[in-house]
Amino acid sequence: MDLHPVERFRTARTRDDLTLAPGETLLGGGTWLFSEPQPAVTGLVDLTMLGWEPVEHRDDGGVRLAATCPVATVRALGPAVCREAADALLMSWKVAEVATVGGNICLGLPAGAMTSLTAGLGGTALVWAADGMERELPVLDLVVGDGRTALAPGEVLRAVDLPPGWDDESAVAWRRASLTDAGRSAAVVVGRRTSAGPVVTVTASTPRPVVVREPADPAALEQAVTGPGGPGWFDDVHGAPDWRAAVTARLVAEVVEELS
Repeated sequence: MDLHPVERFRTARTRDDLTLAPGETLLGGGTWLFSEPQPAVTGLVDLTMLGWEPVEHRDDGGVRLAATCPVATVRALGPAVCREAADALLMSWKVAEVATVGGNICLGLPAGAMTSLTAGLGGTALVWAADGMERELPVLDLVVGDGRTALAPGEVLRAVDLPPGWDDESAVAWRRASLTDAGRSAAVVVGRRTSAGPVVTVTASTPRPVVVREPADPAALEQAVTGPGGPGWFDDVHGAPDWRAAVTARLVAEVVEELS
C-alpha cells in the first residue's frame, strides 16, 4: 500500500541518524508498515544500512539476532523451535525474506511469533536510548500489552540476545494452537529445561508474555495469568478467554511432559 502522507525518506547510517523528527517512524522490513494506512507518518528512516549483522554467534554459545534480522534467516538457523516460530507467522517466503525480528516484537502483538520465540528462550533485548546510552531487559518485559511495549520515546530495539542452550533441541519444547489450521496463533507455549526444572512461557493467549516457573502445578498457570499482576486471558475473534485458558493448560501439560 502506498503511504500517501509520506513526504521524506532518509537512510540511517549512524546511531545519530536514529533521532526522529515529528512524523517520522523507523523502517525495517516494512511488511506491516505498508500493509495499512499510516496517516500520522510523514517520514521514513531506513534501518537496513546501519550494517547490523543479522546473526552473531557468541563465544559462550549464545546468539545475537539483530532487530533487522529477517524472519527467513531465523527459520534457517536450524532448531525446530525457530522453524515453528517463523511458520507461525503464516507469511509467504517473499514476506519472510523482508519481515524482521525487531519489527514483529515491537508491534507488541500477543500473537507475535518472534516475541514467542525470544521470550520463550529467555532472550534479552538490547535497547538503544535517545541519550546515547543503552539498556537491557528481558524480552518477557519488553512487550507489556496488546500493541504496547516498554520502549520509551526515542528508544530503538537494537538486538535480542539468546542465551547458551538456545539451540539445544532436547531441552526446548514448542506448542501452538489456533482456531483453524492456518489461523492466527491463539496460544503458544514454549518450555525450557533448566537446572531448576522446566520454565514455561505463554504467549498469544495472553496480552503479554507470561512465565510459569512451576508449570507442573496445574494451579500455577491460572495464578500467573489471572492472579495479582497477571494480564488475564486475551479476548478477540481468534479465541474466547475460556477457550484460550483451556487450550493453554493442555499445551503447558504437554510441554512439561516432553521436558520431564
